[in-house]
Amino acid sequence: MDFKDYRKRKEQTELEIPKPTTGRFRGKFYYDYIEEQIRQAQERGEFDNLPGFGKPLRLEDNPYEGDRAMGYHLLKSNDMAPQEIELLKEIRSEYARIEAKLKRLCQQGQQLRQRRVAPFPSEKRAFNRSVEKAAGEYERVLRTLNKKILTLNLIVPPVMHQNMYNVEQLVQRFRDSCPLFS
Repeated sequence: MDFKDYRKRKEQTELEIPKPTTGRFRGKFYYDYIEEQIRQAQERGEFDNLPGFGKPLRLEDNPYEGDRAMGYHLLKSNDMAPQEIELLKEIRSEYARIEAKLKRLCQQGQQLRQRRVAPFPSEKRAFNRSVEKAAGEYERVLRTLNKKILTLNLIVPPVMHQNMYNVEQLVQRFRDSCPLFS
């Protein structure tokens, strides 16, 4: 049996010395490599004609539901939402409804002021009564909404908390934007 001493090197020529490999992904991170492969596949059209292309995602399985999964499933199958979502929708729709009513009243006042013929005393009295009534209703609705917002803030996590309405400031802004006739 021959003994070879591998500790001793042969004299290698420059051609025999292996050069360090330089791959086309040398110096890149792994996600850069993946992104490049995805981009090349897109260019080749490999993602065209996939099943479900252009259709909405089915996000029915929520891993974060935990013990509420069955309740959420029942609500969803009956076209309902969780209590906090329903309450938030109710608050927003009620606020939008009262704001639209006030906007119509302010437009009516502007139309009365811009007419060629000055408004009659009966029109002025009717407008003033409707503004006073609307201001009272606006204040009542805002206070009711603040109670609902307080209830909502007790239910939801701090990230979803809603700011309460500053009732006095909003009513005063309405009165300034829709002045009474003298």
